[in-house]
Amino acid sequence: MLRSYLRLLLFTCGLLLGVQVPGLINDYSQRVQAHLLESREGLKGFEQTAQRFFNGDLQALVRHYRASDDPVFHSDADSIDSLLGRNRLLEGEWQILQGPWLTRTWHVLVAADAQLRDETLKGYSYQVLLVPEAIAWGLGCALLPALLLESFLLLLGWVLLGGRRKPVQPSWR
Repeated sequence: MLRSYLRLLLFTCGLLLGVQVPGLINDYSQRVQAHLLESREGLKGFEQTAQRFFNGDLQALVRHYRASDDPVFHSDADSIDSLLGRNRLLEGEWQILQGPWLTRTWHVLVAADAQLRDETLKGYSYQVLLVPEAIAWGLGCALLPALLLESFLLLLGWVLLGGRRKPVQPSWR
């Protein structure tokens, strides 16, 4: 009886953990999109200046600022370069998040930008999404650990008992 309850508990924990995966991916995607829009807005003024004087080449604008003797321009060049680097990072993240679900999931769980992932986890509130992919993740994360643990325990019992089964008790009938 206790074994059945433990099995149910493991299954339920796996299910609840699994339904969080699509919500986490969704929150990470929204965070990347928000930062990307902010990054684009931050570059807009510099892009206009680059468009007017350097045919839209932001790197030429940065080189021009660095070539100046004015330390204010050098500081601005560093700022623009930093904004451009951040924008490239966010554009890359956004492109990956537009791919297939397996690629998105792997990226968010394993290869996501650490700062954005930490930001997402700190702001994440647990949720139960009732969408097909959340249900599939939930069932997958519930069945796999339950199956693996049950198989391991049966194998362990088989090894410890030497492959013998308990004798069948005669029925009271």
